[in-house]
Amino acid sequence: MEDQAERLREIVRQRAALGASAGGFGFPGGSSVAVTAPVENSRQAGTGRNHRIREGKARIITVTSGKGGVGKTNLSVNLALAYARLGKKVVVMDADLGLANVNVILDVIPKYNLYHVIRKQKSMKDILVETDYGISIVPGASGFSQIANMNDDERQNFINELETLSVADIIIIDTSAGVSSNVMDFIAAADDAVIVTTPEPTAITDAYGIIKIIATEYETPNMGLKLVVNRVKSVAEAKKVADRMTNIAGQFLNLKVDYLGFVYDDAVVSHAVLRQRPFMVIDPKCKASLCVRHIVDRMEKSDRGSSGGFGAMLNRLFGKKN
Repeated sequence: MEDQAERLREIVRQRAALGASAGGFGFPGGSSVAVTAPVENSRQAGTGRNHRIREGKARIITVTSGKGGVGKTNLSVNLALAYARLGKKVVVMDADLGLANVNVILDVIPKYNLYHVIRKQKSMKDILVETDYGISIVPGASGFSQIANMNDDERQNFINELETLSVADIIIIDTSAGVSSNVMDFIAAADDAVIVTTPEPTAITDAYGIIKIIATEYETPNMGLKLVVNRVKSVAEAKKVADRMTNIAGQFLNLKVDYLGFVYDDAVVSHAVLRQRPFMVIDPKCKASLCVRHIVDRMEKSDRGSSGGFGAMLNRLFGKKN
C-alpha cells in the first residue's frame, strides 16, 4: 500500500498549488459545501422528491464496527461527502434499526424513516432526504429491532422499496455496532465491508470478533473486507494496529483483510459533531478530512467484492430467489 502520510502531504501540496481557485471543498465558486444538485433545507424531510441520479450498478459499502463509540457513523457520512466530491451520487442508509443517528450528525429532522417503509405506510422516495451537502440519506428505523420480525408481505414490500435505491452510484450502509444478525447480514451482502476500529484494545478485540464470525459462518470468500483505524495519534500507531489485525486474520482465519488507511485523532471532528455538521464541511483541509479523501481514493482503486450489485445484495439479505 502506498504510504498514506506521503499521500496526505501530496494532497496538501496540490491544494496549495490550486489556491483559491479550487474553492472550499474542491468545487468552483469557493463554496465550502459539496452540493451536486438543488436541495431543500436539510431540516425539512419527506418531500417525496425523486433523486436525480444516473442509472447504473451501485457499489454497496457497509460500514460497521465491533463496538460503539469508534466513529463509525461519522466516518460513513464523511465518506459519502468525499464520494460526492468525486461527482458520485451517494445515498447513506442508516441501518441501525435500534438507535439511528445519521440524521443527528447532519442536523436533519426526518418526518419519516425506514419503519414507515417496513410497515408500508410510506415509500422509499417519501422518506429519502436530500441534504444540503449533496448526498441523500435514508433515516433509520429507531425502535425496530429485527428485520426478521417482518412478515412475508412486509419483507417483499421492503425489498421492492430498497431496489429503488439501486440507481445511485454509491450506497453506504451504516450498521449498528456489534454482531447482531442484522449487522452480519448487511456485511455479507455488500460489495465492500469496512470495519472501523480504534487503537483501544476493546475496539480491536471486538473488530476481530466480527472478522472471525465472517470467516467461520459466512461463505463469502471474495468479500471485499477492509479495515480503517480511526482516532490514531500517528502513522506508526495505525500501522501497528492494522498489521496486527490483518496478519491474524490471514494466519488464523485464512481471510484477507485490506488495510484502507487511518483517520487522525483530530479536534475538528469533535467540534463538528457538536455543531452537527460533517467535519469535511467544517474544515476540508483538516487532517481527518484529508485522511477520508485518501481512504476514498484507495477504495476507488481497489477491487470491489463479488456481491453482484444491489439486487444480489437483496437476494442474500432476504434469501430472495431469482
